[in-house]
Amino acid sequence: MSAGINFEETASFLEGNLMKPLSVKQEEIIKAETLDTKENVKEPENSGLSHGTVQTIDPHTDMLGNADITNSVSCGSDLPQTHTGHIESKTFPHPESDRFLSMSASLGTPKRVCTRENKFVCSECGKCFKTKGELTIHERIHTGEKPFACSECGKGFKTKGELNQHERIHTGEKPFACSECGKGFKTKGALNQHERIHTGEKPFACSECGKGFKTKGALNEHERIHTGEKPFACSECGKGFKTKGALNQHERIHTGEKPFACSECGKGFKTKGKLNQHERIHTGEKPFACSECGKGFKKNSDLTVHERIHTGEKPFVCSECEKCFKSKDELTKHERTHTRVKPFVCSECGKGFKTKSELTIHERIHTGEKPFACSECEKCFRTKGDLTIHERIHTGEKPFACSECGKGFKTKGELNQHERIHTGEKPFACSECEKCFRSKFQLSRHERIHTGEKLFACSECEKCFGTKVNLTRHERIHTGEKPFACSECGKCFKTKYEFTVHERIHLSIHLH
Repeated sequence: MSAGINFEETASFLEGNLMKPLSVKQEEIIKAETLDTKENVKEPENSGLSHGTVQTIDPHTDMLGNADITNSVSCGSDLPQTHTGHIESKTFPHPESDRFLSMSASLGTPKRVCTRENKFVCSECGKCFKTKGELTIHERIHTGEKPFACSECGKGFKTKGELNQHERIHTGEKPFACSECGKGFKTKGALNQHERIHTGEKPFACSECGKGFKTKGALNEHERIHTGEKPFACSECGKGFKTKGALNQHERIHTGEKPFACSECGKGFKTKGKLNQHERIHTGEKPFACSECGKGFKKNSDLTVHERIHTGEKPFVCSECEKCFKSKDELTKHERTHTRVKPFVCSECGKGFKTKSELTIHERIHTGEKPFACSECEKCFRTKGDLTIHERIHTGEKPFACSECGKGFKTKGELNQHERIHTGEKPFACSECEKCFRSKFQLSRHERIHTGEKLFACSECEKCFGTKVNLTRHERIHTGEKPFACSECGKCFKTKYEFTVHERIHLSIHLH
């Protein structure tokens, strides 16, 4: 920047100050300085100045970009006016403040300029403040001083206001109430942020995509989507996160901490959100309702997946076979059929499972736990699905109908198996003899012919059988049960086969 330009800026600054009327105190200071100047400054010989002229060196002449420029001030009526500009520039309490008014001659870069209003300057960073108190509070950033300590937990704070705000955590005080819904808040800022829920105001807009946010913090987090920035790194594994909250949540994987406990059953959770979801098991609350069919869900994510039933959307595609799925979880489970990965292993018997839920259900075989009880007959089941299917015995409900013949079934699996009668499909092949079957169950039963395995043992005589049906039939020897009764003569039989043979006797009599 040229000296001429600096001079013009400085001249305009002085001109602005020259227009201001002098206060009584300023006039007294000017007179004192004028007398002091006359007594101490000697006029050099051949100076070229007229008699009675005082030459003064202004400490701010570096603002003019030339340290040799002097301010020649005439005695008489011009003196107070010239000194007005000079006095106005000497309003800073710190001697080093002059460096904030100057332009670096060597670098040509502007330094912070403090106005009359902001006259208290931080010696550390040069920031200006209106009052001494504001400067003192600011300086604690550099010193790390926290003189206000909480009497409850000992935590320190830089200001009394911060301490008062913190103490409301212990007292539970919420002095700022929403005029719309009455909800209370600990701080005015939190109230202002909450009120935007009612007004719909989103004053913080993303410069990249234009999306609006209620808080500056939410905007900052959002912008990391565009920048890819993940400033919060896990000290354990180095994984990065966009927010401090996400990092804290992740770190609980390493620590095993579950700070959020259910008041009903005591079960712990890593996040408040997970606890809220869990508590809906006890309350039965399903706040997320489908606009299409009205079905309620405990989680918004469950609703989103459900809505795809109506839209037919399947956005998750398997890279191996291109099969599509409604949810990421369904895709992940499916992909394990290709990889054969079973990451969930039973600690009791070592058996692996594709999903956590499959492992949980399996473990109940070892524990004997059957947490789902029928309200009608009090029979218990290991899974919610088994209970739902069982309850259809009492209700007679058969929600799965065959599109070919209209026959109803209690389960989707039964329907799928039935439809193969119409299609002739037999997708389950025996690896030993290549015989095919319509269901997995039929294949498993058949394979026992080759293995000789007999899983079903009689509790009375310990005789073993390859199928559950054969065991049930055998047990009637011990119980004497004959459940198949002839409607013609009333005779009873232990097996369906015996009953069928007997009925043909009556049929042949009628035919003759």
